[in-house]
Amino acid sequence: MTTQWRAEALKYEDELLTDLKEMLAIKSVRDDEAATEDAPLGPGPKEALLKFEEFAKRDGFRTGNYKNLVAYAELGPEDAEETVAIIGHLDVMPAGDGWTKDPWSPVIEDGRLYARGASDDKGPSFTAYYAMKMIKDLNLDLKRKLVLVMGIDEESDWTGMDEFFEDYGMPTMGFSPDAEFPIINGEKGNVSIVTRFAGTQGGSLKLVSFSAGSRPNMVPGTAVAVVEAADTAALVSAMDAYLAAEKRVKGEAKVDGNQVTFTFYGKQVHGAMPETGENAGTYLANFLQDQDFGGNAKGFLTFLGTQLHDDTVAEKIGAKTHDDLMHDLSMNVGIQRFTDGEDGFVNTNFRYPQNTTAEEIEGHVAASLPAGFEATAKQEGHAQVPHYVPGDDPLVKTLLQVYRDQTGLPAGEQVIGGGTFGRLLKRGVAFGAMFEGVPDTMHQADEFYPVSDLTRAMAIFAQSMYELANVED
Repeated sequence: MTTQWRAEALKYEDELLTDLKEMLAIKSVRDDEAATEDAPLGPGPKEALLKFEEFAKRDGFRTGNYKNLVAYAELGPEDAEETVAIIGHLDVMPAGDGWTKDPWSPVIEDGRLYARGASDDKGPSFTAYYAMKMIKDLNLDLKRKLVLVMGIDEESDWTGMDEFFEDYGMPTMGFSPDAEFPIINGEKGNVSIVTRFAGTQGGSLKLVSFSAGSRPNMVPGTAVAVVEAADTAALVSAMDAYLAAEKRVKGEAKVDGNQVTFTFYGKQVHGAMPETGENAGTYLANFLQDQDFGGNAKGFLTFLGTQLHDDTVAEKIGAKTHDDLMHDLSMNVGIQRFTDGEDGFVNTNFRYPQNTTAEEIEGHVAASLPAGFEATAKQEGHAQVPHYVPGDDPLVKTLLQVYRDQTGLPAGEQVIGGGTFGRLLKRGVAFGAMFEGVPDTMHQADEFYPVSDLTRAMAIFAQSMYELANVED
């Protein structure tokens, strides 16, 4: 059976690549400024959702659309009492800096498919789609219904997902192809604490503006600050000395009259693993905090440059914690904004284990604000509690056994800091599609997915869907 799944999957490689490239070319980044009633998350995400529907109707699936926020394709008995859901997403992160290729023009080089969304999550989602298409084409019997659900706001607030499942009905079990093999059956809690303040000044220098990051779940790779000063040469000299001593980031300064524009370059990575990146914003603040600023400009720079700098486990603010199942809390300082005379904010995103709460983390952030920094720190946006499906659940056991059967590799439970749509289901996990040994480029420049792994994952997904649709529970 293992050979049959793989052999069947290989027959679809060209079709899969054709459809996937068309989907990857859609710039499906959430755009609130361009949102309309008909496109509530902007035109790009809607275009991607409708393209998925177009493919699903073409291939003969039963389809549906929930408020242009969620679309789905069904297979198997319509009147089945139980349903297996596979939940992917078609929205992507902004491209960010550092690409050597056009992120919206998918290209294959050296066996790798490059584009924004290739690995997160259009590539895996379409691999799952073709796995279900294979089952349909083979006319395999299914006791449970299969439904492939596509969201378009996974990278932000998960808009519409809870409401969709309330309307559709909660599936019996399922998985999200939005992480890595062999399985993710535990996910840390996820909360953003936003510190807000007014852009007040003091001292001999003026912080005209400071900007780093675009999303809570991305480590900022670039940061820019504009400073007004009487002696711009002294500031540039101070930056040169700082960068000479600090080797982990690079920077440059441009002088225009009495203003200096500083640009620092770190390493942009996924915010669930901030320890693998270099936060350009906190480094820039770490440099500027020692200069002669005052008011909230000083507090903002000190908060970023001392309390939040170079500490991805939040030890300095007192939020550090660990448990044996979900391990360490992690912190990403994802968005940092200051504008003279206007309101500014800092978004700190935390992935936390079961032995703490969002409220406790909020308290630590609030208590860590520097003296004289007139600011408030509050939980905002989409928050999630820790999620875990036990290893003896038939869902977990079945998926791990399929992975072992098809790869010959050992496989066990795993907990991550990232959040996937798998946690929408009480019995939901993340399963694939990144294989061991493949560099993780999610949310990074030159994101890619190996072409040969598409059909490899497709075979695993197809067998998994078939067995979950028929396994005794």
